[in-house]
Order: sequence, then C-alpha cells, then structure tokens
Amino acid sequence: MTIAFWVVAALLALAFLGAGTMKLIRSKQSLAGAGMAWTEDFSARAVKAIGAVEVVGAVGVLVPVLTGVAPILSPIAAVGLALTMVGAIVVHARRKESATPAVVLLVLGVAAAALGFLFVA
Repeated sequence: MTIAFWVVAALLALAFLGAGTMKLIRSKQSLAGAGMAWTEDFSARAVKAIGAVEVVGAVGVLVPVLTGVAPILSPIAAVGLALTMVGAIVVHARRKESATPAVVLLVLGVAAAALGFLFVA
C-alpha cells in the first residue's frame, strides 16, 4: 500500500469514528444544542443509525487492509462513506444552511472517494 493510502485512510477513519461515536453516545437534543440543527429533521433512531454507519465505515476502511482479510472491503467502505457525505450535503442544502458545513462534507466525501482510487492504483 502506498503512503498516500494510509494517510488518507487514517485521517478519514479518525474523522468518521469521532463523528459517528458522538452521534451514538449523545442524545439528539444534545447534538442539536451543540450546533447540529439538522438532527431536528430526523428521529433519534435515524441519528443513531447515521452514527453507526459512520463508525462501521471507519472500521471498514482500515481493518480489512490491516488484517489482510478481504481487503477489497476497504474501498467499498470508502465509497459508502462518500455516499453518506452526498446525503449529508443534500440535507444541509435543503435546510439552506451556510456553505461551511457543505465544504467540510465535500472534502470528506472527496477524500473517501479518492481512497477507493488509491487502493486500486
């Protein structure tokens, strides 16, 4: 694996593991109070599900390649995270929020998509 793959994979996994864990352990009201107003549009279960998808994606990006067991799952997990970011961008756009969250989400989405390419290359 290239150094670029490991750098992108580690940063991506760290970002999604942190974001997903936060959604899993904090209440919907706590998240909304912390600036995640988008949670108002979703049920508490949906917010937890989004957090779970992010945590599973973060683990899926690193563990298969690290263990050598089904390493093809790493780029698949990365594409899944990229699609998650597409959904997040749509939610923020529909809410007509500032461009700042969309830029962060776009960067994460592009990084996730690039990870799949780096794995194949």
